[in-house]
Amino acid sequence: MNAGISILQKMQRYGWEILPHPAHSPDLAPSDFHLFGPLKRHLGGMAFETEDDLISELRNWFDNLDVDFFRVGINSLLSRWQKCIDLHGDYVEK
Repeated sequence: MNAGISILQKMQRYGWEILPHPAHSPDLAPSDFHLFGPLKRHLGGMAFETEDDLISELRNWFDNLDVDFFRVGINSLLSRWQKCIDLHGDYVEK
């Protein structure tokens, strides 16, 4: 990003509409609805002797994720945002 240009300015430059949303909305946070479930399943049943072992496993897991994993998570935001708009900001379920 160019020095001196804020994210807000960048969004305005591209004509993106900024929508209000609840401060914590797990249905709209990709980390909550797309990342933590698969990560929890991956780590389920594992035990780590040290924090470094856990960090190593996390790095390995992230390094081996296919780019489509992230694409699906980001693309699903479109329909989730639309549901949020249609429900006037109410919680969006699956």
